[in-house]
Amino acid sequence: MRWVPLVLCLLPVMSWAADPVAEFDRQIAPLIATRCLSCHAGDEPKGSLDLTTRAAALKGGDSGPAINADKPAESLLWERIAAGEMPPKEPLPDTEKSLIAEWLKTGAAWSERPIDPLRYSSAERAGYDWWSLQPLSRPTPPVDPTGWSRSPIDAFVQATRIAAGLTASPEADRRVLIRRLSFDLLGLPPDPDDVEAFVHDPAPDAYEQLVDRLLASPHYGERWARHWLDVVRFGESNGFERDLPRPNAWHYRNWVIEAFNRDLPYDEFVRWQLAGDVLAPEEPDGLRALGFLVAGPHDTVVPVVDRMRQMMRQDEMEDVIGVVGQTFLGLTINCARCHDHKFDPVSSTEYYQLAAALGGADHGEQTIIPPREKQQLADWDKRIAALKETLKQQAEPVAAAILRERTAGEVTASPAIIPTPLAAWDFTVDLQDRLGSLHGRAIGQARVTPEGIVLDGESHVVTAALPTPLVEKTLEVRVKLADLEQRGGGAMSVQTLDGGVFDAVVFGEQQPRRWMAGSNSFLRTKSFDAAPEDSTDFVTVTLAYRSDGTIAGYRNGQPYGRAYPSSGPVTFAAGQTQILFGLRHGPPGGNRLLKGVIAGAKLYDRALTDEEAAASAQAGNALITEAEIQARLSDADRDRRREQVAELADLQRLHAELSKSAPITLYTAAFHQPQPQHVLRRGNVSDPGDVVAPRGLAAIAGLSPDFGLRPDAVEYQRRLQLASWITDRRNPLFARVMVNRLWHYHFGQGLVATPNDLGFHGGRPSHPELLDWLASEFIDSGYSIKHLHRLMVTSATYRQASTHRDEAVALDAQNRLLWRMNPRRLDAESLRDAALSVAGELNDQIGGKGYTDFNSYFFKGTQFYDPLDAADYSQQRRTLYRMWARGGRSPFLDTFDCPDPSTTTPTRSSTTTPLQALSLLNNAFVLRMAERLATRLQNDVGDDAAQQIEALYRACYSRPPSADETALVRPFLDRHGLPAVCRGVLNSSEFLYVD
Repeated sequence: MRWVPLVLCLLPVMSWAADPVAEFDRQIAPLIATRCLSCHAGDEPKGSLDLTTRAAALKGGDSGPAINADKPAESLLWERIAAGEMPPKEPLPDTEKSLIAEWLKTGAAWSERPIDPLRYSSAERAGYDWWSLQPLSRPTPPVDPTGWSRSPIDAFVQATRIAAGLTASPEADRRVLIRRLSFDLLGLPPDPDDVEAFVHDPAPDAYEQLVDRLLASPHYGERWARHWLDVVRFGESNGFERDLPRPNAWHYRNWVIEAFNRDLPYDEFVRWQLAGDVLAPEEPDGLRALGFLVAGPHDTVVPVVDRMRQMMRQDEMEDVIGVVGQTFLGLTINCARCHDHKFDPVSSTEYYQLAAALGGADHGEQTIIPPREKQQLADWDKRIAALKETLKQQAEPVAAAILRERTAGEVTASPAIIPTPLAAWDFTVDLQDRLGSLHGRAIGQARVTPEGIVLDGESHVVTAALPTPLVEKTLEVRVKLADLEQRGGGAMSVQTLDGGVFDAVVFGEQQPRRWMAGSNSFLRTKSFDAAPEDSTDFVTVTLAYRSDGTIAGYRNGQPYGRAYPSSGPVTFAAGQTQILFGLRHGPPGGNRLLKGVIAGAKLYDRALTDEEAAASAQAGNALITEAEIQARLSDADRDRRREQVAELADLQRLHAELSKSAPITLYTAAFHQPQPQHVLRRGNVSDPGDVVAPRGLAAIAGLSPDFGLRPDAVEYQRRLQLASWITDRRNPLFARVMVNRLWHYHFGQGLVATPNDLGFHGGRPSHPELLDWLASEFIDSGYSIKHLHRLMVTSATYRQASTHRDEAVALDAQNRLLWRMNPRRLDAESLRDAALSVAGELNDQIGGKGYTDFNSYFFKGTQFYDPLDAADYSQQRRTLYRMWARGGRSPFLDTFDCPDPSTTTPTRSSTTTPLQALSLLNNAFVLRMAERLATRLQNDVGDDAAQQIEALYRACYSRPPSADETALVRPFLDRHGLPAVCRGVLNSSEFLYVD
């Protein structure tokens, strides 16, 4: 038998001799990766020694070659290892030293592939073999020998408990369970009547029926949207020093509520938030969901220096990549911006590949019209156009005859091309619109004379608001200039009511003595390259704004210079637009006012052709009214025309009303085609490296990181591929992260204690097989979040009492093995909502715009938000609907650990401080709720003290008081009154905590 040890000693030598490269990959490469490459790899390895390749090791570093090619066993590498100098903090154990020695002795074989420092897990970092990166399995639930388990969840939990010598706690009573479920699923206390109905329900599935009712409640979406908004750091102001509000950011919050309520499959839920505009380009929900990408802070103070602007953009990209990685993958990918991740297998190159996928997203607002309303407007447009054409065809020959009579045949244009304006003014008579309701009003000393309106450079005329929207349009004005050297006065302008957006006939602003199409910030203004004006007599100036953005000018009906393309057209909304004469745009002042006389003007709701512009200019103020047209028709034609005119007016009114009410403005992502994405060495924008294409992470086993895209791929394809890659069924992180997140909210701590980090710093799961079983079940259910809720809250594990047990604490003080239910304090929002609810003051409106509880104002470059006591019923909505300005914190909510919306909050703090007790005793909101609760009790049960106490306990604790409690409270009530008793109950631990 003495030969056995000899054979065992020869086995390593024999394996090295058989395939030295394979043995290197199997034994030495992992050892070098985990023991050496944390220092000796990357762009700046310590001692200039890189050990990722044989060539680099032979080259060596500051101390010379690490490996002696001729005598490997005498290598410097071995000398340092044998002496215990390397690794410096923790020398290799003898077994690993023996492996290195044997490898060197047999020739130091080395694979052609570089050793990947991210591949292997060690005591200091995670590698590609880290547990959370491995494919999902669906383990078989163990058999529970005790018969305690109700579900596979319980079987996994019970097996772990038994192994640790622990036993489960008994099931909580029904009053505790309904209160627990109600706060857990709805964030609200149960109604006392619902409590009694459940307590006395004899049905064997009464608990399951209760769960289904709660999951079907619209308040469920509100509760779970609050959790999600914590994670994605949703706020309704920009943050940073200016902190300007985002009044239209609330649409994203409402979309999240609706998505939870309709149990939108989680993979779709995520894809919509990354690429909703691509998945549903015609649906408002596509843009609402994209609020995720712009939910975080946004610095609006743009630096002057280009390098600083680039750094600011990279800071914002790091924030977005961080929230995408932590929310959906449970990895802190943002830590790889300046170097390879120190703890997880994410390279800096991969960080910038993800930046290439998301780099086209910007903060912005978009105004959209929902599909149903959009179709209605389109239908009305068709009918309005048809009516206008019918009326036009009937009117043109009649109008032409009248016009010839009035002008003694001077009008030579064909009657068929004389257009009909939307509005027309003859200022030689008055300020009235001859065709509609756009009557003028003189401001200042403007006055009507036989020549027209006389304007002194300090006065103007403004009309009523347009009843219909304008897109295509033509402005025609007949004007005589008092001074050819004046610069910037407006003859005729169409503008929004605040003057912020306008298109105008302007004289001499950019070029002396020349007409131009003035516009806000010159956005649609270019030179017509026309001759300078030399006439101080009346001229007719016409500007036609076409649907393709082209602007054409005319002088006395003839082309004025050259038409040019602009960034237009602009849509001027119905009810929000007016016409000005003598003023470029409001408010009046500076060089915006014109000196001269305006004889007349016309406004068309389309762009005139060259022929039409000439005909209109020739016709001048010789307009024919509708009454004159009808007077020359037969009785039958007149009646029919009156019906058509009335129908047209009704349709235009309806169109104007819907055009005003239908548009929805959203704070959402706007997109541009990104510039080539470089790897920035050490995160430095001044040191760009290689250009990279959008890709995922190589570390996720079984899922290719390749998106199949080039570096210059179209922007929307990048986000769409990223969304598909993240939600791929083969991505184990996607399901594991969400399952763990839900478990955290139901049980007080996740199976992995860090919901946003399943990497190295997140540690390992307390129940790894349970986590994988739940993740597999989640996928197989079609990613139904409500299915997971049912599984978790109907388990025996969830139904346990929360009673403290000394013997269990001795074995598992943190309750990681779930021997009881964790008692939890209400979060800040649930506390406020619960107080409103029990007092009968809760405004339970679902969705819509939120409320504010602060006074906001802008002062010296910063938006301030001063807290107010929000006592109005409109402000007594669920706290979720509060406008979450980043600088507009609520002192009461902050006292109870309400998080800062500037940062992601996967787990909330739950502190206990004296300030909390003081707030519950003295805060104006709590005092008011105590008064309202007392009033409600008196209204419900009258003045009987015993009944008041019982109703109070049932409302706030979901149980009746004991005889001892009633005896204790009664004297206090008699002495201090019911509001004081209510105040005490609202400050009690039993109200504040859920067992």
